Amino acid sequence: MPSTDTEMQCREIITKAVCGKGRKVSLRTHTITPKQKPSNILGCWIINHSFDANKVGDVIEVAGSYDVQIWVSFNKNTDTAVIKENVSFVENVPLSFFDNNCRGKLEVHAQALQQPNCLEAKISGTGDSILVKVESEFAVEVVGETKLCVVICDSCHDDEKDVDFDDLEDFDDFDDLDDNIIDDLD
Repeated sequence: MPSTDTEMQCREIITKAVCGKGRKVSLRTHTITPKQKPSNILGCWIINHSFDANKVGDVIEVAGSYDVQIWVSFNKNTDTAVIKENVSFVENVPLSFFDNNCRGKLEVHAQALQQPNCLEAKISGTGDSILVKVESEFAVEVVGETKLCVVICDSCHDDEKDVDFDDLEDFDDFDDLDDNIIDDLD
């Protein structure tokens, strides 16, 4: 049935969209046992961070590893060495929202907002191991197919499509709008 000027029509468009988001700050403590009993810790850093993310149930599982490097002194502070150990981790990042109406194969994207960072490295109470406290932060998104409904007009004339924006009134009414409103919704 043909449309008239007074009749509106809708079209459904299938597109990819973010249908879930989450964010988590993580604190982990690793116990590293060197071959020799350490006297002092002179420094500690985290390098070679890598990870993958997958949707597992209602959470995004971020699994990865990094190298912990600890500069220590031993033999009553007469020698130094760097202890290197690869550490694996798994973090479950909860989704703050998820639209169950997503279709198709879901894509999971994860980003380290804060790379793993050593907050503290100390010798354990027994003196034979080192406790390393690590902080990191991950943000995750789930992308899937969703439907949008848009209003269409079959009777648009080509001359109606050309809009002269110079004729529009000033947009001063929008000066007091908060441009960070979208960030505040997270």
